Amino acid sequence: METKKKWLFTLLVLMSLAVLGIFMPSTPLGEIKGVNSGDLAWMLTSTALVLLMTPGLSFFYGGMINPKNIISTILQSFVSMGIVSVLWVLVGFSLAFGDSIGGYHTGLIGNPTSFFMLNHVGAGINTSLAPTIPLALFAIFQMKFAIITPALITGSFAGRVRFRAYILFIILFIIFVYAPLAHQTWHPNGLLRNMGVLDFAGGTVVHMSAGFAALAGAIFLGKRNDYDMPEKRANIPFVLLGAGLLWFGWFGFNAGSALAANAQAISAFLNTNTAAAAAMLAYIFTEGARGEKPSGIGAAVGLVVGLVAITPSAGYVTVGESILIGAIAGVICNYAVSFRTKTTIDDTLDVFPAHGMGGVVGMILTGVFAKDVGLTSGSIKTFTIHLAALTIVASFSFGMSYLLYWVTNKIVPMRVSSHSENVGLDISQHHETYGFAYKD
Repeated sequence: METKKKWLFTLLVLMSLAVLGIFMPSTPLGEIKGVNSGDLAWMLTSTALVLLMTPGLSFFYGGMINPKNIISTILQSFVSMGIVSVLWVLVGFSLAFGDSIGGYHTGLIGNPTSFFMLNHVGAGINTSLAPTIPLALFAIFQMKFAIITPALITGSFAGRVRFRAYILFIILFIIFVYAPLAHQTWHPNGLLRNMGVLDFAGGTVVHMSAGFAALAGAIFLGKRNDYDMPEKRANIPFVLLGAGLLWFGWFGFNAGSALAANAQAISAFLNTNTAAAAAMLAYIFTEGARGEKPSGIGAAVGLVVGLVAITPSAGYVTVGESILIGAIAGVICNYAVSFRTKTTIDDTLDVFPAHGMGGVVGMILTGVFAKDVGLTSGSIKTFTIHLAALTIVASFSFGMSYLLYWVTNKIVPMRVSSHSENVGLDISQHHETYGFAYKD
């Protein structure tokens, strides 16, 4: 009965926000004028592609988890689409891209009132954010990035997190971690952007933030009860399907970040595909060189690692450099996964070794290869700035996320009971099962 009251309260809060939204100021979309139709069409397509990545991620993670937790793992990604979509309209876009709070060129976060309820976000163009497409389209494109970021984290604590606590954590993470990093990295007045940090499509904002938040989550929640038992995989074809959907959607993620149908988008598209291919090969070849058999999961993880690593530099490097970036990431992340298994950290689906380390590798190599400003162009400034920013982002993402886990845990206990964990989250949290029955 107590649980029913808590869910009823949550529903009433949502309904209250919905009713409140009717009376809040909002800008009608209006007639689209002065917009490049080619850019408009490409960005609509890219936005849809990026959204597809989250269902892809759900299958990628769901296929790797114990069958008793497959539905809960998939649902955690899906529910991120619901929570973040609403939160982004309410205040998320304002916090990430609203008027800066902070000094000139040292913005830390956006003013929550700038675009509250997407007010002043319509068919018009904001030249400082997206000069050839409506601001409303830019807002929804960026929404898809915000959706997948907390979904990435879920792999680190899969199999032991309470669903209500996870929902609360998503909200806090978007407000206090994702939005500040997005503002600092992508807003014209952002602190990291004006330091000289290059992040074409989210290597820092998405993958490093999610990777270090995942590490914090794995440490905070501790080991699963069955951590030392042989892992039961749910469905390896699901893993490969999910990886394929991620690869497909990533073209919108990276090439769409050019915000136009132009040469940079084509370059990013080509580099994205090439780096993923190189990383997949490097990862499975490394498996073989280490005395293991090349595996389907290895191929899937490898290509995702390549996608992660090329993300910050996709529009700034040549196709030849993208091969090297992918190959380096494939080897390093393979060893990072292996090293993690020798520690006491239970990062269930190796989110940090893949996304955290992949983001780190990508950020460093962006400083090496970025056209005109990287080490290979004879400049050391961008490389050193990236090393400094890496420390800042890693410390902020890990420290703030750990604090948010602690706060969430004080409000709603994050870890399920031992009994719920043993029977599986599918039945204990959602009263559903995947193809067979567990008795609760």
